[in-house]
Amino acid sequence: MSRVAQNPINIPAGVRVSCTEAQVTIEGVKGTLTCSIKQDKTQVLVDENQIRVKPINKSREADAQSGTVRALLYNTVMGVATGFEKKLKLVGVGYKAELFIEPDIQRKSLKLSLGYSHPIIYKIPEGVTVELNAPTEVTIRGCDKQLVGQVAAEIRNFRLPEPYKGKGVLYSYEKIKLKETKKK
Repeated sequence: MSRVAQNPINIPAGVRVSCTEAQVTIEGVKGTLTCSIKQDKTQVLVDENQIRVKPINKSREADAQSGTVRALLYNTVMGVATGFEKKLKLVGVGYKAELFIEPDIQRKSLKLSLGYSHPIIYKIPEGVTVELNAPTEVTIRGCDKQLVGQVAAEIRNFRLPEPYKGKGVLYSYEKIKLKETKKK
């Protein structure tokens, strides 16, 4: 059995879990998420305060799938209970971000000035909130870990950090090791 799947998931106070044959629905303070399950490989057991994942048979695929399902369920439980966040820094002269509401679709968008000849407009997807602590600091929050990471990666890809001047969009914990420039 997978070492990850052996550990039960403790359900925090204020989180409700309902399990059907094909999916697990988890409701909490931050929102509601569903996680689908491969029925032919894993079995999910819900007690009053714990979730256990077990493989149905002794195959390697079932073991691997049970560990994966347990990790996904843990991320879902933690997401609806506490949420996830990523922080980005915009490093460069004139680099800044602004939040505004597009009049056409009445949805928040992020306007990024990253040294190009035009500003970049990024439409913020549902389920994610973006906050600006400063014009050069962007905080992305949400209950879905995959969606928060995807939004952060998409914003970072607009201007990847470069190693010669250290400019670009960086994660808050990221350090750029500067390379030496070409000498004559």
